[in-house]
Amino acid sequence: MKQNILAGIVAVSITVPLYASEKSPSEKWEKTILAFEEADKTNPPPLEAALFIGSSTIKLWKTLQQDFPEYKVINRGFGGSQMADAVYYADRIVIPYKPKMIVLYSGSNDLNVRKTPEKVCEDFKMFVEKVRAKLPDVRIAFMAIGPSLARWAQVEKQKKTNELIRQYITQSANMDYIDAFDVFLGPDGKPVEKFFVKDKLHNSAEGYKVRVELVRPYLKKCFESK
Repeated sequence: MKQNILAGIVAVSITVPLYASEKSPSEKWEKTILAFEEADKTNPPPLEAALFIGSSTIKLWKTLQQDFPEYKVINRGFGGSQMADAVYYADRIVIPYKPKMIVLYSGSNDLNVRKTPEKVCEDFKMFVEKVRAKLPDVRIAFMAIGPSLARWAQVEKQKKTNELIRQYITQSANMDYIDAFDVFLGPDGKPVEKFFVKDKLHNSAEGYKVRVELVRPYLKKCFESK
């Protein structure tokens, strides 16, 4: 009996440090998040703003403030991030701002590392649930993934992911699905080159003009409706 108890104690003493040493893949963004937090100390972002969060499509939206001068906006995009990263850091770069609306663009990087559309959708649901637990009245809009010339081989997975998330949104309250897919396609059904920079993945200035027109009606509905 004593030997069994001793063996159990040894097993626990070995197992606990192993679990304690495990880190989330999202922790690779810690320096970026710390930089956001430091910036917030010197220049606190406005409350009840429109918070744009997600991957490089958001991060590289450098004209966000001037594109929507009539609204308070915050950019918290970090390039290369995935949906799970937005979930992981929501307590630090979403909830403290108490935004009136969240515009999320994420999921393309997830599919690029072979996550399934179902997994991306589940992570989006987790984001919504985590945020709504603290901010029950915030409006959440998802901007559809893709398309791009660089990741055209993933187009069917992108469409499936978008559709899964769209279905979830249509069954939920106070949420929007921003259809940002077909508008970037030409008559041949392929992405129009002028909407992308040389890497054929990220939007050009012309591409962002398209996004501005797509997003504006949703901001208007959220901030100006009675």
